Amino acid sequence: MSDAEWDWDSVYPAPAKLNLFLHVVGRRSDGYHLLQTVFRLIDRADRIRFAPREDGQIRLLTPLAEVPADGDLTVRAARLLQTESGCRRGADIVLDKRLPLGGGLGGGSSDAATVLLALNHLWRLGLARERLQQIGLALGADVPVFVFGRNAFAEGIGEALQAVELPACWYVVLEPPVAVPTAAIFGAPELRRDTPPIAAGSWQPGVGINDLEAVACARFPSIAEHLAWLSRHAPARMSGSGACVFAGFARREEADDVLRHLPAGISGWTAAGLDRHPLHGLAA
Repeated sequence: MSDAEWDWDSVYPAPAKLNLFLHVVGRRSDGYHLLQTVFRLIDRADRIRFAPREDGQIRLLTPLAEVPADGDLTVRAARLLQTESGCRRGADIVLDKRLPLGGGLGGGSSDAATVLLALNHLWRLGLARERLQQIGLALGADVPVFVFGRNAFAEGIGEALQAVELPACWYVVLEPPVAVPTAAIFGAPELRRDTPPIAAGSWQPGVGINDLEAVACARFPSIAEHLAWLSRHAPARMSGSGACVFAGFARREEADDVLRHLPAGISGWTAAGLDRHPLHGLAA
């Protein structure tokens, strides 16, 4: 692929996810928690652009104030892909951040996955999807599902994935004004860690809860407040370790109507559920 084909105008989306349920079913000896969850991809996304470098450097041109550039998952993903593939090429990266930090929507993990998918394509590495998932797992437990690129029932630490078919749905997502540190929620002594496992084949929409929700609500009251408001309109729950909360609706009009009634001080948006990641076709 010639450098002329690296078009700054080409945008690679990094979509958000929702956890339709999240159970903590155990804990490994190394401290990692064993989970069961269903990941639902939605059409709200960060956006990433790339330009080639021949000096092997990886540069993030839009660093976030809260994250050192070298620690950003986009940079770490690109450098790990270089190491694992032996690629000597580099890239400049521009990240248009639309997903909140500490929101439980997988924004950083999705950014990393999009970097792996896009640079595997642009660098012409030809790595298979399964190999990219393995690389992604070294960056974080949520990265593999975005490379997998389909809605999935997940087990283990989140890396054991089975594709699931989900009905069309529109979601109202609210953003409490807090960034939740995932480690603090998983490290809470009051967190339940022995929810009985369920069989993937027996799960259906509406089954299960988020075991992290009670801990997050107790420590961040604004999450509880946002959940209480949204629950007046439909069954609502928190995504991931928080802070964002969501509710699903069969029709876009229903979701839009709820959004129109947001009270002052609460921000949110609507998004459609996706069947596949927009970049699913970039890996085999």
